Amino acid sequence: MNLAQKIKDIHESIFKFVIVSSGGGSNAIGTLLKVPGASNSILEAYIPYAKESLDFYLMKRPDSYCSLDTTTRMAARAYSAAKKIDQKSDIKNLFGVAITASLSTNYKKKGDHRFHIAVQTRDFSKSISCVIEKGSRTREQEEELVTEYVIALISDCCGFEFEYPSISEVPEYININAEQGWADLMSEKIEFVPSSNNQPKLIFPGAFNPMHDGHVAMSKLAEKETGQKTFFEICIQNVDKPPLSYHQIDKTISQFSSSQDWVLTKAGKFSDKAKLFPNSTFIIGADTLVRIFDERFYASRRDMLAEFDIFNQNKNQFLVFGRKYQNKFIELKDVQLPESISGLFKGFGEDIFREDISSSSIRQENTEE
Repeated sequence: MNLAQKIKDIHESIFKFVIVSSGGGSNAIGTLLKVPGASNSILEAYIPYAKESLDFYLMKRPDSYCSLDTTTRMAARAYSAAKKIDQKSDIKNLFGVAITASLSTNYKKKGDHRFHIAVQTRDFSKSISCVIEKGSRTREQEEELVTEYVIALISDCCGFEFEYPSISEVPEYININAEQGWADLMSEKIEFVPSSNNQPKLIFPGAFNPMHDGHVAMSKLAEKETGQKTFFEICIQNVDKPPLSYHQIDKTISQFSSSQDWVLTKAGKFSDKAKLFPNSTFIIGADTLVRIFDERFYASRRDMLAEFDIFNQNKNQFLVFGRKYQNKFIELKDVQLPESISGLFKGFGEDIFREDISSSSIRQENTEE
């Protein structure tokens, strides 16, 4: 079966998707659109080609513009967009597709030629990554190769017979199926997914990308203070970040040992977390506290104070650890708290805890390597 017929079958199927491509690999979008009937299956096609555009799409600057992590995040956001655009179709028939590629160009590249393709659905995340041999293909041939892989992966998601191209390089295929509760949380049928049957009472929100010794030290001090066991909370769709793919969820929770507890939520704001976990204590850094009390994120100071009253209503407490913020170490005492909730916060100063390591610095070091 030729490529045009495969695309025709996709367009005539019950499946619909949003596709996004950055850098090389955008030829796949044009190839899909050339075949009549594209509007039946393609809800939206988006090409954030410049780095600034991809920063805007992901709502942050990625650690790498061509990587599996970036591509799966793009696919998760594309899936989220598909659900918002088409609210009539069965959610199981919607998905997001993303492509990043670093291909042959008019100047000599230092790094590898490579591509990453990812799909996010309700039930699974799938990806293909491949380093391709430099100089063995023209730019056009590299684009055609990526397009063939994209069409094959989409065909797979639609349940059609498919074959990936036969090449000398060895692509890496990853399939992450949704564990129990993940899809229901993604669809907001449930409020959270815990690792154990215990009710979370001591909660440490964070991306944990990656987990480091500072996180562990903070959790141990908090456990000693409260007598409760820490639940590391991972929000799968934060207010200022794209949703996590199942790749990211699996990678994050795989860092925790069997003796550590975690909980997945969609509670992006601390007021949402407070309502979700009443009578609980939250572990936070002073840098996070500064952002919580930044009035720029609220319509007015009155609205901000009204939202914070939720902490009183739900009897929440906060343990605040000193952190380095904008090249300065800050503690609870350095943050001006509204009088109405100031009694809910207890600080751990530099004399008790100081650990300047951060997840972002670790990622930067790993990227540079």
